[in-house]
Amino acid sequence: MSWALVSAAYSRTRRREFAAACLQGACLLVPEDGPAVNLTTGDVVLTPHGTRHTLTDPGRAGAQGPTALLCGGYQLDRSRPHPLLGTLPETIHRPSQVGRHQDLSAAVSLLGAELQNPRPGTDAALPTLLDLLLLYVLRAWIEDESARGTTGWPAALADPAIGNALHAIHDDPAKPWTVEALGKKANLSRATFSRRFAALVGEPPLTYVTWWRLTVAERLLRNSDTALAPIAQHVGYSSPFAFATAFKREHGVSPGRYRLRHRDQS
Repeated sequence: MSWALVSAAYSRTRRREFAAACLQGACLLVPEDGPAVNLTTGDVVLTPHGTRHTLTDPGRAGAQGPTALLCGGYQLDRSRPHPLLGTLPETIHRPSQVGRHQDLSAAVSLLGAELQNPRPGTDAALPTLLDLLLLYVLRAWIEDESARGTTGWPAALADPAIGNALHAIHDDPAKPWTVEALGKKANLSRATFSRRFAALVGEPPLTYVTWWRLTVAERLLRNSDTALAPIAQHVGYSSPFAFATAFKREHGVSPGRYRLRHRDQS
């Protein structure tokens, strides 16, 4: 990811997974299609789908003082995105509010302090703080959406029962999950759990388990030299043959060919 501290005079069209934190002053984010967003000190905005936009002076009467923005882009893996990303709006704006999303406010304050007054260790601190900024923006959005009664992934992640089941799947994809076992993690009966999971996540529990296993496997194939047998075991398949069959059914190619294709493209 790349970041830059810019002044209020900044006005430039972008198209990428863009984020900005207003460290001082105010500015206006104007998307190509949609309402403009006013940013003031402490506000954070994220355009998760690369919406084209312009950052410019708000033009408010009586506005005084300089504006400092922390602007940058996150490089998101689009090869097999999590379904949550597809539900994100074109623009996520989280204004600075006393008593709300204090972790996000703290991340913005710490980033501003490190950039405006670099000290020993700043280079090591910045990557972690930038990752936390993205995490806290998405967490704030999920919390706000679930509080409004929104269905889908925000509701699924905020639901204690379904959230527990999702955490279990993500933490241990190799476990031989059944609907009954996941229902126990959620403290729900098999039938009740299955209905609630499908209603919130949008697909049956074991369909999601398979999707997650193959997503983990795909990343290992692209980003490591781990042999197929350990990968198969890591994501819950009893043999490399069973893993290869499931992977080819999903991707149309064998795991080995998928890895070679990815290396040829890198």
